[in-house]
Amino acid sequence: MSASTEGNARAAGYAPHPYVGGRTAVLRALAAWRMRWPGAPRVIVLTGNPGSGRSRLLTGFLMMCDPEYRKQLPMDDLDPATVPPDLPAPAVPSAAGRTAAQVLWLLADHFELAAGRTEDVFAELAARDEPVTIVVPDVDQAGPVRAAEEATRVVREVLTPLAATETVQLLADVPRELATELAGALPASQVQVIDLDAPEWADPKGLVLHAETALDAGSGAPELPYTTDPAARRALAEALAARAAGNRLTVQLAVQSLLMQPEGFDPADASQLPTNVGEALDLHARRLGADPQTLRLMLAPLAFAEGDGLPVQLLGTLANAVAGRDMSQDLADGMLLAAPFIQPVEPSPEDDEDGTGEDAEAGAGDGRTLLRLMHPALAEEIRSGLPDVRDTQTRIAMALLEEVPQQDWAQADPYIRDHLAAHTLEAGLLPQLLTDPGLFAHADPVILRAAIEAVPLEQLGAPARTYLRTAPLLTRSQASATLRAAFLESAFVEDGLAPYAEALHTRGFRLPWRTLWSVPLAGVRAVTTGSVAAAGEDGTAVSRSVAALLVPEGTPGSRTLPDAADGAVASQDGTAAGEDAGAVNGDGAAAAGGRTALLLHDLRAPEYVDADPSQVVQPSEEDRAAAPLGFSRGADYLRVWARADRRIVAALVSDSPVTDADLSPDGVLVVATERGVTARQILVAAPPAAPSVPAQRTGTTDADASHGLEGDHS
Repeated sequence: MSASTEGNARAAGYAPHPYVGGRTAVLRALAAWRMRWPGAPRVIVLTGNPGSGRSRLLTGFLMMCDPEYRKQLPMDDLDPATVPPDLPAPAVPSAAGRTAAQVLWLLADHFELAAGRTEDVFAELAARDEPVTIVVPDVDQAGPVRAAEEATRVVREVLTPLAATETVQLLADVPRELATELAGALPASQVQVIDLDAPEWADPKGLVLHAETALDAGSGAPELPYTTDPAARRALAEALAARAAGNRLTVQLAVQSLLMQPEGFDPADASQLPTNVGEALDLHARRLGADPQTLRLMLAPLAFAEGDGLPVQLLGTLANAVAGRDMSQDLADGMLLAAPFIQPVEPSPEDDEDGTGEDAEAGAGDGRTLLRLMHPALAEEIRSGLPDVRDTQTRIAMALLEEVPQQDWAQADPYIRDHLAAHTLEAGLLPQLLTDPGLFAHADPVILRAAIEAVPLEQLGAPARTYLRTAPLLTRSQASATLRAAFLESAFVEDGLAPYAEALHTRGFRLPWRTLWSVPLAGVRAVTTGSVAAAGEDGTAVSRSVAALLVPEGTPGSRTLPDAADGAVASQDGTAAGEDAGAVNGDGAAAAGGRTALLLHDLRAPEYVDADPSQVVQPSEEDRAAAPLGFSRGADYLRVWARADRRIVAALVSDSPVTDADLSPDGVLVVATERGVTARQILVAAPPAAPSVPAQRTGTTDADASHGLEGDHS
């Protein structure tokens, strides 16, 4: 199949695809791939230059693959060879804005896989009796942080293993620099690279039709000589297509420019027609009597914008920062100048980060307008024209930082909270930013994690490493900013960074607990709270609250339990130490003597207690029943609730399985996990705030636990 089939299709009288407007050769190849035609490749890699129309082509093809949408298309008028069979729609996990892990777990959810690890996803797909069809668009836009180069990870960690899975029929839209790598991982008989800029796939006549349709006054263009006269319209469309050398974005920008401001345009003057995206910018500015560099400076903040776009109220601030001068008058006078290259974006409902509104982004869902450039290729063109991208990002980052009121992240614009890290990453300043625990709590954890992971670990300070360790927990629990602060508060204590934990109590959060202490003890099988008699400062006997930890014999500071005392220590849920001791002995965790030991720790202070284990006095059942709080737990989560009204006052999700837990009558929660033991004082005054408790999947590591907006895959 080649571009020669374009002429054959038109000669046969077939209508062009109403959305694509051409590309018959490519659509035929894709239809053959979809129907698994003999000789068709199992994997197709679609590529081309920025602005070549890959996204539009793939969208048009997927319209015909969707059983419902194809009912709206004139299917009987199209070339039958371009029409895929009427089958269930393929899986389409878009890579735009997503990490490699998120793309993979979108697939796992779509196919309802029971996989708990990334490698299990590919294994389960390989074990299927019937092939599965997967289309992955927009790989060039992958990742929540531009400078993190997530597209490479998507190709290497998702697409390459998928392509190697014989039961997977794959179509992926990939940047040219990665297309060869992906195709090279497969036998030549199984893969085909379709480069839209290669002569055999080019569609110059389709581009003329695209331009002609856009210029047609009957399609909404203003009435002008070259929009109402078919011959003049055709001539201009042919001239535009010839000058643009096949690049659809260049034609689109040129048409938008001359239709929005037709004065001063001479269709007979070929020098007014752009040959590339950069010329489209500059010719538009000159035709309107403006300096092309001024237009580029006006658009520069949008060329560096992260996420869905830049809030309109930040445009002037960042334009001034990039230009190094006051751009307010240029912006006020130049909206017509910039209009052909900008599009507004309304925020999506997902901008309410916690789903409850407790920490919802300011302005999310209230009509707040974001701005972005018409196409990523525009951003690349503007960025490439700047003398020093890193210096520009430094100016932007400093300007954004100055917009945070009193450095209070709770009051910061949500764009700044979530995306400042991305700007400082490209500026080379991210490690210096990662010292404020308030930012850690308020920033979107998917975006912040992606930015931090792009920095070599040896360049990160201790707080950033703690954040990176905790990030999988923050993303999989989909916790609000308050709950993120609570999880980080405990993590800082666990890592010996108490000042950072304490700082979170001063940042305006109403945390559900205060972490009292944490010890990295391995092999703790059971915990309980109680008290022992101890000597006070004046020598009199006092009762000292303790946490009793059942540990393997030989643990430093522990005392071996006599056989008669094995049943003396029980956790709140009724598991006796003697019962647990059998489990310890059974899994070999105890010392060779087969005995278990008890280690006593002060309930509220970070210190061990040297006392006779047989003297531990546990709260009576009456004491526990009269306590204001109770708790329940699962494999890796706990809920603490008020007995009076069953209101949840604290919810804890752990990044490692919970071995045991106990809650003292006065509200100290002691939790043992595979990582160690941590004590938290529950702050009953805190409002109810609970993250979603995840469905359990077995065998998942931290690296597999973070899937951000796609929910829990722990």
